[in-house]
Amino acid sequence: MPHPFKIPESVLVVIYTPALDVLLIRRAEPDPQAGAFWQSVTGSKDTLDEPFALTAAREVLEETGIDCRAQSPLGAHLHDWQLENVYAIYPHWLHRYAPGVVFNTERLFGLQVPVGTPVQLDPREHTHYQWLPYQEAAHTCFSPSNAEACALLPRFVNAGGQP
Repeated sequence: MPHPFKIPESVLVVIYTPALDVLLIRRAEPDPQAGAFWQSVTGSKDTLDEPFALTAAREVLEETGIDCRAQSPLGAHLHDWQLENVYAIYPHWLHRYAPGVVFNTERLFGLQVPVGTPVQLDPREHTHYQWLPYQEAAHTCFSPSNAEACALLPRFVNAGGQP
């Protein structure tokens, strides 16, 4: 059975503590040119009509085990930063998308969690995790849009974008 094409609409979720330490996770599937790389939580919509917030909550749970849904005892609140990046899909990943699709739209979210929040990785997707100060996280990310999101974190927190 053929695998369905990825939808070129995705989320990027910067997970961070009150001290602005950012969670980065290392991909199990290396980039053919860069090798293993660090990133925030990312993922594509499952359906075209899936709301970005639902995609973000689903991906956070799948990739880290952190439950940020409203009824979660964690009490974390997913915040839509109301920003989108549109970027060219790397040529070596174009085969995952329908023929002719060359751009992806990525919606940015933030998720503040308490220090010590447990992280449970899916080893098929990610092999390691680390918490880094936001500036160091920005320098460690593989993706330029991810690096920029980490660097912008204080602006969103200080603007009241998170509890």
